[in-house]
Amino acid sequence: MTEFSLSDLEKIIGERARSGDPDSWTAKLFQRGMSKAAQKLGEEAVETVIAAVSADRDALVSESADLIYHWLVVLGIADIPLSEVLNELERRTGRSGIAEKASRLDRG
Repeated sequence: MTEFSLSDLEKIIGERARSGDPDSWTAKLFQRGMSKAAQKLGEEAVETVIAAVSADRDALVSESADLIYHWLVVLGIADIPLSEVLNELERRTGRSGIAEKASRLDRG
């Protein structure tokens, strides 16, 4: 199996978004905008949760792939590179999860 990364997927999504291909689901999502892409992300999140609580391993793998894809589409539409999210995750690894969450609650 070849190495495939989220960065590879982000690049493919970007290329397809700019392709204008009428048969490309990615191009259509970008064309329809954030509302549609975010709606699809939410649907995939719910389907992933259902697969998880149903202990359906195959469905969980499949729905997780759909979830990650739609999440990257939403980030792409928002013009947020994956690297920004990864940098935020890296920043958080130096703190306990409880302390990190408390700091976010203090800000909002």
